[in-house]
Amino acid sequence: MTAFAFCKMEIFIPESHLEALRAALQSVDAGHIGQYDCCLSYSRVTGCWRPLAGTHPYRGAENEICQAPELKVEVTCRTEQVDRAIAAVRRIHPYEEPVINVIPLYRTGL
Repeated sequence: MTAFAFCKMEIFIPESHLEALRAALQSVDAGHIGQYDCCLSYSRVTGCWRPLAGTHPYRGAENEICQAPELKVEVTCRTEQVDRAIAAVRRIHPYEEPVINVIPLYRTGL
């Protein structure tokens, strides 16, 4: 099995929290590529959800389909730093359970 040195993190977050996210990622050196740091990209997307009984939703009413604009942020991170990066994101993230996807990268810089 190949050891993956890097991974891509996808984080869904309100646009109002982009600067806090950028600072959190920089604090653990996520997004450091060559002679650059704080490298990330984002796309504006629409998130949809339905809060169920017992949740404490960030926004919305129980059992109601909700939607709101948010950002899908992508950042490259060393695999050995992923746990620290996830912890840093969770500290600033406003959602009860943040959506943070981690995808191993076979090769970088092709």
